[in-house]
Amino acid sequence: MKPVGPLMWEHRLIEKMLVSLTKHIDEIEKSKKVNLLVIDVAVDFIKTYADRTHHGKEEEILFRDLAKKELRPELKKIMQELLDEHSWGRKTTARLVAARDKYLQGDENKLTEIIDLARQLSNFYPKHIEKEDKHFFYPCQDYFTKEEQEKMLAEFWEFDRKMIHEKYNKVFEEFDKLIL
Repeated sequence: MKPVGPLMWEHRLIEKMLVSLTKHIDEIEKSKKVNLLVIDVAVDFIKTYADRTHHGKEEEILFRDLAKKELRPELKKIMQELLDEHSWGRKTTARLVAARDKYLQGDENKLTEIIDLARQLSNFYPKHIEKEDKHFFYPCQDYFTKEEQEKMLAEFWEFDRKMIHEKYNKVFEEFDKLIL
């Protein structure tokens, strides 16, 4: 298996989640009421799975190793675009969390912003995924030997193995703050 395999599997789950999020946002828009649990689950999924787990492997392993190679200019350009898009996704998710928090505090006007930001994220990720799947992942594999690919794949599995501990250490830290 090539290292792009697990990344593309992750894309399929992200796509399914986005379809579901879009349905929820459509319902929120019709009813003019937001179920904050839907937003919380979507934000957790985006932050933990799409960004920290998936983008983490890309940035901390794949892109790190690609930065050591003499990439063709078009691939170098795409890699920078992907990094910029990851940053945009983080900022937009943070804005969604801020809007959610203000809505929870009673600012009903934030409903429109919640809908807009959730739609921006839902519309952004499919294009981002297509760019990675169709224009970046496969050409990048040509830069790695079979041994380098095997090492990268092993590093991906180790990264995933550690993620559950990272996630729940953060959950504990936030939970512990609630009782202090």
